[in-house]
Order: sequence, then structure tokens, then C-alpha cells
Amino acid sequence: MHGFVASKGWYDAASPKPQTPRNLAASLAIEAAEVLEHFQWREDIGDRQALAGELADVALYLLQLASISEIDLEQAILDKLAFNAGREWPAP
Repeated sequence: MHGFVASKGWYDAASPKPQTPRNLAASLAIEAAEVLEHFQWREDIGDRQALAGELADVALYLLQLASISEIDLEQAILDKLAFNAGREWPAP
């Protein structure tokens, strides 16, 4: 990811796409909304390839945000899973 971003010049100070946590978080939310568009007015997966592309966009922005924020995402996931294992949710 870093190689791709660097090759586009997005780490440069004058970049039109600065890689700040805020910008990446906004981009992540926008891409997640694009995932939802695939299910607007339907329950099934229509265009699986297009959905896969949107899911990839979400994952890439998530990884970039974690990296720029100096968060070990793998460890954060493991920690969250361990925390959730001890939680109890009310029955519906």
C-alpha cells in the first residue's frame, strides 16, 4: 500500500490527497457506504465482482488508516476478540 501511495505522490506535502487520519477515515466511511449501495433495495449480492472491488477499497483504506495512525491492526483485532469473548449481550 505504501508503495502505491508513494508512487501517486500522495505522501508529498502539496498532495491533493493528503494521507491524514481524518482524510483516510472519511474515505473509509465513503467506501463503506458504497458497499451498502450494492444492497440498496435488494437482499442478494447482485454484481459480486463490483462488490469485491468495494470491499477491497474498504480494506485498503482501513489498512492505510491503521498504518498512518501507527496502530498494529492485527494486535488491535486480537485484543478486541479477547475483550468480546468476555462480554455478554442481552438476548433479543
